[in-house]
Amino acid sequence: MSTTNVRARLAAAAMLASLGLAAQRCDADDYFSPTDERVRISLGAMYVWSSTQFQADSSTGVAGTTIDGERQFGLGKSDFEPKFEAMIRVDTRNRLSFDYFTLERSGDATVTGNAIVFRDVTFLPGDPLQTQLGLRMLGITYGYSFWHTETVEVAGTLGVHASDISAEAKVETPTRHIIQTDDQAGPIPTAGIDATWVASRRFYLDGRAQYLHVHAGNLSGSLGIYAFDALYRYRPNVSFGVGYTEVSAHLESTRSSQAGLFDFSTQGPEMFFRIAF
Repeated sequence: MSTTNVRARLAAAAMLASLGLAAQRCDADDYFSPTDERVRISLGAMYVWSSTQFQADSSTGVAGTTIDGERQFGLGKSDFEPKFEAMIRVDTRNRLSFDYFTLERSGDATVTGNAIVFRDVTFLPGDPLQTQLGLRMLGITYGYSFWHTETVEVAGTLGVHASDISAEAKVETPTRHIIQTDDQAGPIPTAGIDATWVASRRFYLDGRAQYLHVHAGNLSGSLGIYAFDALYRYRPNVSFGVGYTEVSAHLESTRSSQAGLFDFSTQGPEMFFRIAF
């Protein structure tokens, strides 16, 4: 083999090696750990199963009936609901998270058994009910990462969730026209923990748990949020995820003109996509 051919082959091999190293560096530059994400937005949907109980006393102090929302008010037990979450990392260890949860349901039922006292009206046996129930929660949470590496991040969290609950029941017949609405609202603080584990360049797991019970004046409440997600990174900035979320809320008011309580829990699987930078 001539010296010229040897030199040509060596040069070609060196060029291929350089291109390979360059490609690896490009891949490495494109990839960044989920624990280093500065901005994160998640959009998707949940399939939820819900359980609801509430009571609304009359403005004169008469105790209201404890109502099973699904059985007595005909509210659907399952539904699809949107999912939204966002996170902004201030620096390596400090971040702010935002989440919004809404559940709107309507139903039809006929009053059976005893009469139902709902705030300042009484529904009689045989009344055809048309009902609506809405729950909206907007949460803002601060997190501090006391453990932060490229593969593991664990953060303690403190947050507040503004909750608004609205209910409506009405009867419309040729002889009876009755409508009653009720609203309960208030901020509920939460404390908890968030965790991320990076299994590989493509797969990682997220989990969080938040809970707190608070009593302030004539309003008391508790809120629990538990979520676990598995994500696949399709592109450096785009991931697809599946998970499971449970939300439970309790709100009780002892105000003389608006006393009542609300117990709610919902849980179910979810699918979403996430954009991160």
